[in-house]
Amino acid sequence: MSRGTSFPAVCLVPGEASGPLALLTHPLSLWGGFDPHTGRVTDENHPQCGLQIGGRVLLMPGGRGSSSSSSVLLESARLQAHPSAIVLVEPDPILVVGALVAADLYDVHIPVVSVAAAVLARFEGAAEARVDARPGHARVGFL
Repeated sequence: MSRGTSFPAVCLVPGEASGPLALLTHPLSLWGGFDPHTGRVTDENHPQCGLQIGGRVLLMPGGRGSSSSSSVLLESARLQAHPSAIVLVEPDPILVVGALVAADLYDVHIPVVSVAAAVLARFEGAAEARVDARPGHARVGFL
């Protein structure tokens, strides 16, 4: 993995973010699996239970479960405990809705992109990431 390496992505919610990386190996439902007050994974059955994802670039295979995840993402945005960006392999319209509403209600911008499955594995061991989500031109990379 080389510093400055980047990969193509599909823009789901536009924006730019960079910072510490939180890489989840399994999908996560924000409803019941994430504390919007602390920004931590709380699902005791999740391999990364306890991991801080608030304030980080979140990379994960996809969302899991409840349509209420959008409201949990929105609440974390209100409380300033939201991920700084979300990178998914499987696009999740529920998380997209949460990010769009956070921008509209609270002027909190959470870029969301999707990437190929092989890209997720390339981030293992990376400490920081950058998301540049523009319609027609989105990229995710190491810092």
